[in-house]
Amino acid sequence: MKTVQDFLKGEVLLIDKPIEWTSFQVVNKLRWHIRQAFNLKKIKVGHAGTLDPLATGLLVICTGKMTKQIDTFQNHIKTYTGTLELGSTTPSYDLETAIDQTFQTDHITTNLIHSTANQFVGEIDQFPPIFSALKKEGKRLYEFARAGQKVEILSRKVTIDEFKITAINETKIDFSVTCSKGTYIRSLAHDFGKALKSGAHLTALRRTKIGSFTIEEATSIEDFVSHLR
Repeated sequence: MKTVQDFLKGEVLLIDKPIEWTSFQVVNKLRWHIRQAFNLKKIKVGHAGTLDPLATGLLVICTGKMTKQIDTFQNHIKTYTGTLELGSTTPSYDLETAIDQTFQTDHITTNLIHSTANQFVGEIDQFPPIFSALKKEGKRLYEFARAGQKVEILSRKVTIDEFKITAINETKIDFSVTCSKGTYIRSLAHDFGKALKSGAHLTALRRTKIGSFTIEEATSIEDFVSHLR
């Protein structure tokens, strides 16, 4: 049973984020329950790496003095599993927005899928999605996108250590990715579709590892809250 001093001194909490929750909502939920459990006016709580609302999986949460280590955890290598759909794109590169274009997939073979995936391994230039929380001119990119405004987005270098195709079911492709900080898996899915001379968008994503932390060690929000009582 954790004590108030444990949380103030600093805890690293591994949470399995549910779908449709923002990382910010998870932090707020945990902070509120910790404060209520120990009658605290305030306590520092932060996460070490955002997950999109439609993604699930490992979220590293730091409390108290351990929040000073957030930057260190953010720099760790991350691993994801996911599914992408070939033959169509969306403005957000995932299911947050509706399909805007469709493409032919008849020319895409199993060998082409695997060989194309290999092209993305190593250091690559990647454009973040316009539907993202990155800031430009003091605004989040998704604010420009939702207002229908065009904005220049600069590419940045990221490193893909592994991009492995794990299953192919017609136009649905399951994969796993190990990558550096700042990699957008939605952008990887979008660029993968373009490289296949077709289109693609992300339909599912789960983070399974951050550095040495694994999803198997994580707990649900409900279980964490119940153990505070």
